Amino acid sequence: MDMQIIDQTYSQLQAQAQQSAQALQTLAGKLQAAAARGDSQAREWGLDLKEIALSFQAEQQQVVALLQSLHTAASQEVTQQAPAGYAPQPQAPAPQQSGSFLGNLLSSSFGQSIAAGAGFGIGDDLIKDIF
Repeated sequence: MDMQIIDQTYSQLQAQAQQSAQALQTLAGKLQAAAARGDSQAREWGLDLKEIALSFQAEQQQVVALLQSLHTAASQEVTQQAPAGYAPQPQAPAPQQSGSFLGNLLSSSFGQSIAAGAGFGIGDDLIKDIF
């Protein structure tokens, strides 16, 4: 599998998550404004939206957990196959290792993002901002 494709797909996933979060924020703002104007249904719809946002957040946290598990498994595989005395440096970008899928995965921007714990989901701050 090509690391550029993995990185590109991961970036697209991050962008889509940001678009979804922005759409939820926009809708929440409209509902809050309508509720402030006295629309009795807007408050209830806002609560429904909050439930949906929390569901998206939980789903995206599961995706991040899955990606981190995959990265951890790949890291362990590379470490087990590494020659004696080799110690991977997670903070420094690793050189490209041709021919090794796991080595390439770990040195890709996707792998580095996951190793750093970078998430792309709807965070707690977003949920708090919406409501």
